[in-house]
Amino acid sequence: MGVVEKIKEIEEEMARTQKNKATEYHLGLLKAKLARYRAQLLEPTSKSGGPGTGFDVQKSGDARVALIGFPSVGKSTLLSKVTHTASETAAYEFTTLTAIPGVIEYKGARIQLLDLPGIVEGASQGRGRGRQVVSTAKTADLILIMLDATKSEEQRRLLEIELDAVGIRLNKKKPDVVFKRKTTGGITLTATVKLTKTDEKTIRTILAGYKLHNCDVMIREDITTDEFIDVLIGTRKYIPCLYVYNKIDAIGLETMDRLAHDDHTVVISCEMDLNLKYLIDRIWDDLGLVKVYTKKRGAPPDLFDPICMRKGSTIEDVCNGVHRSLATNFRYALVWSGKSSKFAPYAQKVGLTHLVQDEDVVSSACLTHT
Repeated sequence: MGVVEKIKEIEEEMARTQKNKATEYHLGLLKAKLARYRAQLLEPTSKSGGPGTGFDVQKSGDARVALIGFPSVGKSTLLSKVTHTASETAAYEFTTLTAIPGVIEYKGARIQLLDLPGIVEGASQGRGRGRQVVSTAKTADLILIMLDATKSEEQRRLLEIELDAVGIRLNKKKPDVVFKRKTTGGITLTATVKLTKTDEKTIRTILAGYKLHNCDVMIREDITTDEFIDVLIGTRKYIPCLYVYNKIDAIGLETMDRLAHDDHTVVISCEMDLNLKYLIDRIWDDLGLVKVYTKKRGAPPDLFDPICMRKGSTIEDVCNGVHRSLATNFRYALVWSGKSSKFAPYAQKVGLTHLVQDEDVVSSACLTHT
């Protein structure tokens, strides 16, 4: 029996099993087996078949955004509208057969937008170049799931299932669990909170199923069985996601209003250029980028070519963004203005661990070699 057949068999057994307190333990074991087989499917262990590889598109710019959706939902049209890239569009399915990159230039940042081929049901098992699509999606900083507003919500559910099956967790944070392997000493399990969604017996059985007999586990939040399995596998990607409903010009106002008020959702019409600017604003916000301007000694700051960093970045990250040798020979930096400066318009002397914020002006004259 092949891996795909084993996955199908487990999924059928899980569907037959009623969910209650008595079956929690059994379902936990099935979920652990299912996750293990799905990992084997995506990354075959045989010498002839290497791990799933994505499309050969070099990552460029300050961030990467992946466009994912079923065929003919408007992905290529959106790419053409918001970038200077022409992507083939037509009224038939599977127009795009490979990944087509474009660049959104916004607030001095260059955001790479990838138009990926349309996903079909069963993509997580390799149908319709599905493995290449999802492997490329794992490299994205933000995923845009493109949906047809004229169709049912089933399309959204199916896409979420396919991405979840390959280890992409949408709009979720990594579970607060510390897992450490060791050579001897058995299993040490500590929970600092009350576990209401799983139990110690299930966790120990899952560890045994993965042949982990010596390890330390500290659970610091009320996690589910699925989340614990994700921690053990260790290859899950936690990526923010925006659900983009296209073709709102073809639906009623009530339906559009309902969709627009859903979490992580933007409604647009590529055909009529409706709400595209707001979509780009949301992309910027969800990427969590901040702009840092550099300033040479005795000169005004360079406000036309900012360094784009992630929220939570430090002066050390800014040094590495300019040149990797700067952090090694760092003395100090001056923050002249911006949200993180306490003494604006006067300079504040800071070290490598200083957190930068949006529109900070950092003096590059002090980021020099000794």
